Amino acid sequence: MSRFLLIGPPGAGKGTQAARLAESYGIPAISTGDIFRFNVKNETELGKLAKSFMDRGEYVPDSVTNDLVRDRLNMDDAAAGFLLDGYPRTADQVSELDSILDEHDTSLDAVILLTADTDEIVRRLLNRAIEQGRTDDTEDVIRRRLEVYEAETAPLTSVYASRGLVIMVDGLGAIDEVTGRIVEALDARGYAN
Repeated sequence: MSRFLLIGPPGAGKGTQAARLAESYGIPAISTGDIFRFNVKNETELGKLAKSFMDRGEYVPDSVTNDLVRDRLNMDDAAAGFLLDGYPRTADQVSELDSILDEHDTSLDAVILLTADTDEIVRRLLNRAIEQGRTDDTEDVIRRRLEVYEAETAPLTSVYASRGLVIMVDGLGAIDEVTGRIVEALDARGYAN
């Protein structure tokens, strides 16, 4: 069983790598971003609420996010392992995730930290905004999201580092190269795919 968390700044390639790792390790990739985008696209009440925060470059409140993640981790396909992408993002969410995992008498196996240069991230996200017509990805919003990440999410790496779980991987380069670096680092920790 493999229970991984993929963490890193917006635009570091987490979604792409999560999908590849999930397939390679035979576990579901659980992305709060995908859940929110689905609800925004379908204009659900949750989607409208989430969009109001996302359009300002802010995170959706913990109470909403925690409930979505708890429900998702209780699904049968996550019993044998999972890869979380985009959660937890705050210290309170770390505590909530610990509680959810305690309920299943388990814990995270590894936290994969993708690193990337800020200017490269801004360039990537502006290109993605043009390609996908995403109105939430203006330069000001992207830089605000990066500031929020640094203030709220980056400190989580200290929590997980103190537990000996963090594996730092350079997120820049060709997709295959980055995947290879992650798999190699996980193999070194005893998590063969």
